[in-house]
Amino acid sequence: MMLTDIQHESKTKLLDAALYVIRARGYSATRVEDICTAAGLTKGSFFHHFKSKEELALAAAQYFSDMAGRLFASAPYHQHSDPLDQLLGYVDFRKSLLLGKLPEYTCLLGTMVQETYETHPAIGEACDRFIMSHARIVEEMVAQVMERYPVHGQWTAVSLALYTQAVIQGSFILAKAQHGPQVAADCLDHLHRYIELLFARPAPNL
Repeated sequence: MMLTDIQHESKTKLLDAALYVIRARGYSATRVEDICTAAGLTKGSFFHHFKSKEELALAAAQYFSDMAGRLFASAPYHQHSDPLDQLLGYVDFRKSLLLGKLPEYTCLLGTMVQETYETHPAIGEACDRFIMSHARIVEEMVAQVMERYPVHGQWTAVSLALYTQAVIQGSFILAKAQHGPQVAADCLDHLHRYIELLFARPAPNL
């Protein structure tokens, strides 16, 4: 294995460790030593790749967003031809990800922005940028549904897309408070029903 491959592998280990540890402990309580221990690497290796914990957090936010982008791009809900089925499938897919321990399915971006929006503005801005980037993808799905199923009301594709993200992020907070995914799953079930009510399909001809 070449030196560059080893360096890339060690950086990836640090980023993977950061995703887990920060989601488990929060940004403020996470120490560089905790990341190194979880990654099985030394502090020397850490500082070879990152100048500070904040620089790692910024890289981890990008890493998490890229991983999520690949995951959602290949998700099964894209197979639906009806845009409403696709949007509902997106919600169901989010529910299907509620597996394992809390740090394995909660959102790194939502976790960090709650702590850092005022004390570490660069991290807060990065989290907002990546959350909004995903919301715009949902917005495109909502817009397609609105074209297929016209609705009346003082709301937009943007507002519904942001509402879906508010429900998802809020469900993670409740899951943390109750130490389990069931409350998050219930919230996503309600979101599914709410979207169905917004876009009532015409009754089939009998």
